[in-house]
Amino acid sequence: MDEPTQRLDVWCSGEEWCPITSTATLIGKKWHTVIIHRLLENGPLGFTALEEEVDGISSKVLSDALDDLEDKQLVDREIVSEKPVRVEYSLTDLGESLEPVIETMREWGRQHLAAASDEESSVT
Repeated sequence: MDEPTQRLDVWCSGEEWCPITSTATLIGKKWHTVIIHRLLENGPLGFTALEEEVDGISSKVLSDALDDLEDKQLVDREIVSEKPVRVEYSLTDLGESLEPVIETMREWGRQHLAAASDEESSVT
């Protein structure tokens, strides 16, 4: 028999707790879903390899995002070697359980979005 899934306590503004708002709180930051996606595609990665996979992210922003994802129990940080220090990031079981959400986002984007010719023509 499977063990019951551990649930995270996530604060939600408003009068009633809302699973949509709470999930958006966990993964709604700009780079979070991209990082999760790259770890789903590639498996565990070191910091530099992950930075190369997440095109356009600065080291500081990646570091902050990884700290946040680790705090939210979606990413695990493991020290692989002491000298030189090498750290590897992987998804926790909770992080891996986001795969259907990430894949649905990808498919929606493929069906409804196109690359903008320049920044000014983008909807962002």
